Amino acid sequence: MADAGDDFDIELKFLLVGDSGVGKTCILLRFCDDAFHDTFITTIGIDSKTRMLDVGSRKARIRVWDTAGQERFRTLSTSYFRKAQGALMVYDVSERSSFDSISRWLYQLQEHGDSHSAIALVGNKADLPEASRKVSTAEGRELAEEMGLPFFEVSAKAGAGVEAAFLGLSELAIKKGEAAIAGADGGIDLAAPPQPKKGCACAVM
Repeated sequence: MADAGDDFDIELKFLLVGDSGVGKTCILLRFCDDAFHDTFITTIGIDSKTRMLDVGSRKARIRVWDTAGQERFRTLSTSYFRKAQGALMVYDVSERSSFDSISRWLYQLQEHGDSHSAIALVGNKADLPEASRKVSTAEGRELAEEMGLPFFEVSAKAGAGVEAAFLGLSELAIKKGEAAIAGADGGIDLAAPPQPKKGCACAVM
């Protein structure tokens, strides 16, 4: 896995949003460190990691922000929405309430985020046996289609689908950024040279 301090063509800032306990931190660790921890630790506020990812012909530096899912941290989390180029809305396939909350998370992203941000729907814990599921793959795909979003099922524990979800979100974010620039309507400047990389890679945006 390439070091986050390597040269890159573009930097993309993504959020992981969703209810507490759906596995956002596990997805972050799987994507950035290729690791998984069984111990559940609630994220307090915001945590972030970076990783390099080849997106087509571009070398992208992906900065992923793991937001807290609890209501009492909602104000802190939403302050980061407008600074991101994309977000993965995560639910737990074995927890129906987390799936039912997705419409509220989409509203939060649309209300507080940039209009050109890329958003994808992600069902985590896809490795669980069918008997443990409360949300089927078909239901997840149907909701994503209704919302006009790409859909991924992943397993942070097994590592399945995680990189594909981030790659898909990256491709969509770049596409939206290019469209915004072509329309002279804001968006990320994909033609701009990378900013000098000084200090800690996880400095606050």
